[in-house]
Amino acid sequence: MKAVVLQKSPDPVLVLSDVADPVPGPGDALVRVEAFSLNLGEVRRGYTMAAAGWRPGWDFAGTVEQAAADGQGPKAGTRVVGFLEEAAWAERLAVPVRALAALPDVVSTVQAATLPVAGLTALFALERAGPLVGRRVLVSGASGGVGHFALQLARAGGAHVVAAVRRPELAAEAEADGAHTVVDDASLAAAAAHGPFDVILESVGGAALSNALTMLTRAGVCVTFGNSSRTPAPVDAGRFYLTGRPRLEGLYVLSELRHVPPSEGLGRLARLVADGRLKPRITLEAPWTDIERVARALVDRKVAGKAVLTIG
Repeated sequence: MKAVVLQKSPDPVLVLSDVADPVPGPGDALVRVEAFSLNLGEVRRGYTMAAAGWRPGWDFAGTVEQAAADGQGPKAGTRVVGFLEEAAWAERLAVPVRALAALPDVVSTVQAATLPVAGLTALFALERAGPLVGRRVLVSGASGGVGHFALQLARAGGAHVVAAVRRPELAAEAEADGAHTVVDDASLAAAAAHGPFDVILESVGGAALSNALTMLTRAGVCVTFGNSSRTPAPVDAGRFYLTGRPRLEGLYVLSELRHVPPSEGLGRLARLVADGRLKPRITLEAPWTDIERVARALVDRKVAGKAVLTIG
């Protein structure tokens, strides 16, 4: 079968290559993949750290061709969304049933493919904050894959939502995703005028994280789950702890999903999409033969929302 593989010749490039067919274990379903989405973290790893032959891929959606031999999980013919820690960008996958959720009929595989890493990160980060009704929430990187889900989920939870975007032309999209207020400042400095905040979701790192820690309410929480700027964040410890009892929490969704079955959160997100309460913003859809072009566009920050590639 074909799969996306990292090739170095000598520069890293993502290509379609022949690989061995998957061999399901007793608790694995065999899934025919129809669509997958890209995340900045996995693409950057391929271009900067991974060895030749590495197979990327976290998010996918498709149809079960063969149910798990132990009788657990979705049956053959079931449309599913799923997550793997790597190698998900392939024609067929052997997937532990704990990592699969059945899709409602009205949710397409293209929509579903956006949900695993970005959707679960937004969901888990907001759950760290507890009830959101009447609370002020700031989302950095609000135009990105995680950010656009976080805006919608926070607004649906009853929060007053402030979005921070890196370019003014992205403001309209943030408003459409649920932001009451949008600031055009990746460093978050301009957001201070709209705080303090009970909850801050921070993924830019560097100056943005430094500023975020000075904008919390007495019992506020900042959840950091990324560092897209790839810069360190100097912390003014006094301005942080003198607020009262604020919290800084880290979230690494891949680690979280080793302890929490992906199927649980994916099922919840898929139902929200089916009900029209969560709308994936897909700004780039292409055949998977365009993998290198789309991956480069993502790394170059030319994609807001989600990029999805289809197999067919």
